[in-house]
Amino acid sequence: EQVLVRQAVAHINRLQPRFVIVCGDLTNATPDHARYAAQVSQYHQDFSQIDPEIPLVCVCGNHDVGNRPTATSIDRYRDNFGDDYFSFWVGGVFNVVLNSSLLKDPAGAPDRLLAQQKWLDQQLDNPQVQHAKHVLVFLHHPLFLEQADEPDQYFNIPLERRLPLLEQFKQAQVRAIFAGHYHRNAYGRAGEMEMITTGPVGRPLGKDPSGLRIVKIEEADLQHEYYPLDDVPPQVE
Repeated sequence: EQVLVRQAVAHINRLQPRFVIVCGDLTNATPDHARYAAQVSQYHQDFSQIDPEIPLVCVCGNHDVGNRPTATSIDRYRDNFGDDYFSFWVGGVFNVVLNSSLLKDPAGAPDRLLAQQKWLDQQLDNPQVQHAKHVLVFLHHPLFLEQADEPDQYFNIPLERRLPLLEQFKQAQVRAIFAGHYHRNAYGRAGEMEMITTGPVGRPLGKDPSGLRIVKIEEADLQHEYYPLDDVPPQVE
């Protein structure tokens, strides 16, 4: 995996994107695991090789805060990687990052889920967001893999929290949702909104090899394509 990360970093430095985002599971060990500190250190060491002119955005995954996150596990993540949910603007595009482990199983930290939802309501109600060229959401767990109303399973968010979020995102005219977690690619739609699940730089669990996704954003359009690490183009127009 270190070799694969170095290969991905070399592609990133050559392509010079506006930013690069890792959609969760920055480590394999959870915060209560003996190997966690060493893996955090390795992540920082490997990803610090990205050109400092290219912002690196980190999204927390279930390995980063646990399958049932607690205030303690989330705080440890924050100490090592920064906020577990936040927003940022890039070139007229409004980007929202969420802690999807709270959406998957909030039982260990219900107050944190409530705080995240209150914050999200405020973010999407901001009049400035209504004038964004695009609104994008990033999280670790896909809200769904292929169908918005598909049954609950390990790789998606439960319907009881999924459907209200999808409705809120539709009202806010979210253009696309990006996720990881699945260790392979998956694609779905909820109306005009795309749900894009990207395979891993690390270990694949399906037919898609280790790779990365390149997203091209234009004034009124968004295009994206997944590339195996051996097939990333030399440049992107």
